[in-house]
Amino acid sequence: MSAENVSVAKTDPASVRRVVVASFVGTTIEWYDFFLYGTAAALVFGELFFHSESEFVGRMAAYASFAIGFFARPLGGVVFGHFGDRIGRKAMLVTTLMMMGVATFLIGVLPTYETAGIIAPILLVLLRIVQGFGVGGEWGGAVLMAVEHGHEGRRGFYGSCVQMGVPVGLLLSVGVYALVSRMPDEAFLSWGWRVPFLLGGLLLAIGMFIRLRILESPLFAEAQRKEGVSKLPVVEVFRKHPRNVFLAMGARFAENACFYLFSVFVLSYAVDQLGLAKQTVLWGVWIAAVVQIFAIPGFGLLSDLVGRRPVYLGGAIFIALFAFPFFWLVETKVTGLVWLAIVLGLVGHAAMYGPQAAFFSELFGTRVRYSGASIGYQLASPFAGGLAPMIATALLQWSGDRSWSVSLYLVATALVTLVAIWLAAETFRNRLSSE
Repeated sequence: MSAENVSVAKTDPASVRRVVVASFVGTTIEWYDFFLYGTAAALVFGELFFHSESEFVGRMAAYASFAIGFFARPLGGVVFGHFGDRIGRKAMLVTTLMMMGVATFLIGVLPTYETAGIIAPILLVLLRIVQGFGVGGEWGGAVLMAVEHGHEGRRGFYGSCVQMGVPVGLLLSVGVYALVSRMPDEAFLSWGWRVPFLLGGLLLAIGMFIRLRILESPLFAEAQRKEGVSKLPVVEVFRKHPRNVFLAMGARFAENACFYLFSVFVLSYAVDQLGLAKQTVLWGVWIAAVVQIFAIPGFGLLSDLVGRRPVYLGGAIFIALFAFPFFWLVETKVTGLVWLAIVLGLVGHAAMYGPQAAFFSELFGTRVRYSGASIGYQLASPFAGGLAPMIATALLQWSGDRSWSVSLYLVATALVTLVAIWLAAETFRNRLSSE
């Protein structure tokens, strides 16, 4: 790409919109795939794939398989970050989307424990690993395409538009599950649970068509032309930006933990512990996802005006203060209050997630930005998000089904994030073209 074309790609509003839409649609599809597993793990996988006489053991096994995908994400971040910094952002986005879509479709045709025995959970876990590996590389590429194409003063907004793919993916996955779960239990457990996974094949075709039509990141093309690519981006990012990698990890703790507690753990807690109907809780998560679609870009735009740190800090403080009231509201078993708890919790999450894409991108130079942003983002995922439902379930068991133990855990994650953001530098006026 010539210098002239780089300039056009960077300033042409139509080009920017096309890239942002393509990144958003692809991210929506990938997170639809990823969240389907979490919803199914909370509702059906314990019974269908992890047969046990103990409901607690079956639920923990299902959540463990959910967590395994998170442990594959850092590896995906390293591998795709390496090639994204050497080959380009676009090629990695196409590859990760293909991996996620195929894995999701195959989960929909897996035999259950009843028909295949131990091979069923083994295959399920292997496909979950593929999902985690793919999503580990997808996030960095998607947000960088939007942020690196966009105007300097609106990076928070452009990056947050890609982040909107998360609640839209959650909305689609929970909405589809809410519909199919209305089936009679026998039909739902027999074949109904497979329908949302099989739909992933159709969504894959749509996403591939859109993503293949976008241009490469102009900043990457310019850096490639002027400086050449890094031979070992992962090594270089830890040599030049080690502090920022660990600060990004810390910033993820409250954001990632609260999201999976408010959208995944709450399903099994409210249904199994409190006796609420699945539909009640699923629709609460669905409503919260709709609210997030507006809250995330709102907080992203706010971070362009006042800075990333104030907005992010506000979200972490809110989560710390809301950790106990969240469970108090859910435990009333009043539908409106349960929905209010989930909505408020995910609005607090949005305050951190909105500015996050631009914030993490601004912490690293162009030559290693894919690797740095991906590693910082994904290294925290197994511990902050992947283990959160398991830890919460174990804490409930330990405390005799008392939610205060989970609330304290949530407060602890918020404190980690508060320290990390407090120590981080403000970045919203940084120039991305500067190393």
